Amino acid sequence: MTETANLSLPLLQAAQAQKHVTVNEALVKLDALVQLRLQSLGLAAPPADAHDGQAWGVAAGASGDWAGQAGSIAIADNGGWIFAEPLAGWRAWIVDTDSEMRHDGTRWVPVATSGAVTPTGAAFATRVVEFDHPISAGGAQPTTQMIPSHAMVFAVTARVIDPITGTVQAWSLGSEGAPDRFGSGLGTGLNSYALGVLGQPMTYYGPEPLVLTPLDGTFAGGKVRFAVHYAEFAPPGVV
Repeated sequence: MTETANLSLPLLQAAQAQKHVTVNEALVKLDALVQLRLQSLGLAAPPADAHDGQAWGVAAGASGDWAGQAGSIAIADNGGWIFAEPLAGWRAWIVDTDSEMRHDGTRWVPVATSGAVTPTGAAFATRVVEFDHPISAGGAQPTTQMIPSHAMVFAVTARVIDPITGTVQAWSLGSEGAPDRFGSGLGTGLNSYALGVLGQPMTYYGPEPLVLTPLDGTFAGGKVRFAVHYAEFAPPGVV
């Protein structure tokens, strides 16, 4: 036996040379897998700016240093990668979507915050993703953070956390093709807020940014905190 049964941690062998290498590899895996945080589940190739200890769930079509590792957990270590295979029941916090996921033995599925989950992983879950957007100087601008793909959106709310400056008198909040879908005539002062409740839920079938549009002027700066309130669905797994 050269590895542990559950986490595949390397074991020391009798009369092994350079024992510290094996021990350090085991510690690196433990450090990443305990209280698991995955930076994203959407990358198929290694990011250029990975820091030691950060982990990703490798997406389908893995390439580069991740080739052949689709579905694995990739842990950055000393300029290279250590891989681990998730087991059914593991949970992880996904950093880029601010969500908790559970592995069903085949893939990562949502952990319902409210709603329902079947034994094979079919799920209905209500979620809120919150993020800050620093306003750039100029006109209409998209947010870097996206509305998740296949999200059924009920509302987008917002609060100004740094006063919006410039010649702008007010602003609108929407998405591509609908610049005021979530509000218009919104305030620029500290703690001004938006309650962009939709009359009917709207489903986005691909990732889509929010769009901020200045009214009667242009932006110079400021910061807005957004929350996207939506429902998410997952299909059943394979028994």
